[in-house]
Amino acid sequence: MTQFFSVHPQNPQPRLIRLLAEHLRRGVVVYPTDSNYALGCLQNDPRAAERLRQLRGVDDCHLFALACRDIGQISDYAAVDNAAFRLMKNRAPGPYTFILPATKKVAKRLCHPKRKTVAFRVPSHPVAAALLAEIGEPVITTTLKLPGADDAVAHDSLRESLAGKQIEAVAESGPCPMKPTTMLDFNETPPRLLRDGGGETENYPA
Repeated sequence: MTQFFSVHPQNPQPRLIRLLAEHLRRGVVVYPTDSNYALGCLQNDPRAAERLRQLRGVDDCHLFALACRDIGQISDYAAVDNAAFRLMKNRAPGPYTFILPATKKVAKRLCHPKRKTVAFRVPSHPVAAALLAEIGEPVITTTLKLPGADDAVAHDSLRESLAGKQIEAVAESGPCPMKPTTMLDFNETPPRLLRDGGGETENYPA
């Protein structure tokens, strides 16, 4: 049975964050971010990753992002030059997704099959930040959007929408902005804007 936790959006209770992390180590959880509520699981748990795909209704070709606690952790899993590091440091944490070349520490199933790239996030939401700090490793993440739905699941319909789903735990923490992240491709110079979202987009070619 899915466990629901009421987590404070600004000052998340450490006890609940530890519980949420324990559930994350066992499977899929739902947590708030600076864009939407998200589904998350550990990248070394293929069964949880498959369940996440089933929950989203996507196939093996769909690429997920890795949520990291900070830019330094991204550097462990992606090839980040000095210019990219400076640009990302000015944007993260925040509602951005960065496309970067992956290192061998990233599971192959998460990489673009031709470009060998991976999407990375450093969410600024206090609950997401606390969870990522507690778990100590990147988390596979994707917007909480159910099959056939046009929009992400809102905070006031979490329990109804997730009833009967194979989810370990849900951190209820009030409303999220309900905007996608701004997506930037750092495989080009300057970075190319792939998606306009909640972050600033000036000075980036589309």
